[in-house]
Amino acid sequence: MRITLLGTGTSQGVPVIACKCDVCKSTDLKDKRLRSAIMVEEGSTRIVVDVGPDFRQQMLRHEVDNLDAILLTHEHADHIFGLDDIRSFNWLRKSPMDVYCEQRVQKNLRSIFNYVFAANKYPGTPQMDLIDLDSKAFKIGPIPIIPIRVYHYKLPVYGFRFGRFAYLTDFNLIEDSELEKLLGIEILVICALRKTSHISHLNLDGAKELIGKIAPVKSYLTHMSHEMGKHSVLLKELPSNIEPGYDGLVIDL
Repeated sequence: MRITLLGTGTSQGVPVIACKCDVCKSTDLKDKRLRSAIMVEEGSTRIVVDVGPDFRQQMLRHEVDNLDAILLTHEHADHIFGLDDIRSFNWLRKSPMDVYCEQRVQKNLRSIFNYVFAANKYPGTPQMDLIDLDSKAFKIGPIPIIPIRVYHYKLPVYGFRFGRFAYLTDFNLIEDSELEKLLGIEILVICALRKTSHISHLNLDGAKELIGKIAPVKSYLTHMSHEMGKHSVLLKELPSNIEPGYDGLVIDL
């Protein structure tokens, strides 16, 4: 299995529009963060988790010419607004894209992308099949998937376990029963918005505390804002089993 971090930034990305801070002005490519998403591949099967506004750029950057399915963690703009760009894959596949998400998210998609689901569709609109996602384990091709329920303040969100790897973003609460589903993983990618506390995201200390409970071999931080600081500085501050993720990082399992 191969995991690629397509984006590791928060909802505004890094650099932030009009910001003149040291992080946003940095020339280090590891400080350039697109909106958070990952790509998971095994054999010829390829899936993406979340398709934010940078989806097109991410697909072009990694020369992706085939995509089997999309998983959505939740319906916020930085996780779904790239859905219109699945049109190229529709054309290549000659079929709709499978989009896995829970019922609440589906309702929001039908409203936001109403033209996709209209009775009389405009020619060339994206095509997607919305597939129910709940707490049950399932597979897409050879890739095993276990949804993990977490909470983005009061909003229920899904993280995912893929065999020995897990991806958790946009949350600050997980119940013990869901935490147990993560035991035994080797690699964890987990959100850490900034060093100070936040109402709906883990901060750095919160992420480190949860990593300690799950005890993976290695963890990478994602969904980081410019307030987290520069990649090179953060890397020196973290213990050896935790690193800041960066766009383009490839993890092979």
